[in-house]
Amino acid sequence: MDLGISGKTALVTGASRGIGLAIVRALAAEGVRVVGAARTVTPELAEVAAAAVPVDLSTRDGARSVVDRALAAVGGIDFLVNNVGAGDPDAFTLGGFLDTDDEQWRGIFDLNLFSAMWTTKAALPGILERRGAIVNISSINARMPAGAPVGYAEAKAALNLFGKRLSEELAPHGVRVNTVSPGPTTSPQWTDPHRLGGKVAAAFGVDHADLLAGLPGKFGITSGRLTDPAEVAALVTFLLSDRAANVHGADYVIDGGTLKTA
Repeated sequence: MDLGISGKTALVTGASRGIGLAIVRALAAEGVRVVGAARTVTPELAEVAAAAVPVDLSTRDGARSVVDRALAAVGGIDFLVNNVGAGDPDAFTLGGFLDTDDEQWRGIFDLNLFSAMWTTKAALPGILERRGAIVNISSINARMPAGAPVGYAEAKAALNLFGKRLSEELAPHGVRVNTVSPGPTTSPQWTDPHRLGGKVAAAFGVDHADLLAGLPGKFGITSGRLTDPAEVAALVTFLLSDRAANVHGADYVIDGGTLKTA
């Protein structure tokens, strides 16, 4: 299917690996000139992006500056994908509410909610002019907080409502805003033993490989497997295109059937 987005431009945050990198690759394959932003620019991102920007998106200045750099690199922004999220596993605890300090709450909200808000605010004038589209990457944890670090599910739930608010305000002006909520994916967040997956394995006293093998059963994933980042990217690419021209304010879950409620 020709999505009709060749020649468009996009800014993708959290683009160095996992879902973000998959989105950059999918958009680039459709002929979109993509600016990929991440704290660390990986060789994989630099290879596929029209421009790769190293930036700390957990700060207001960082989020605003990446828009300026994207505009300089590609001349304008048609699509914005607010993908950056999760966070450095060394910066949070897997304990309960009473074990969690204010810094964890602030850090998680800055990266998973306010980064999207700051980046969108900076990019929106141009997106409005071009009648573009925005996709926010959330998580099924917004609906099932158990098992996530304290603050993460709460931030993602707020991100979902932020997207819905934006959609209500911007749809009359020709800008579409939607949300994609993945379940566990085969991204480094889980597969890298030095990130969340490794931290969870250590907390439960199990081998990291055994943890990964048991995740589909642990989460009750109907398909029996984790979602591939490329599958998330395909959904995001479709939602950005005019093939989804009347999709506004939706939250698309892609989790292999993990959520059991309608």
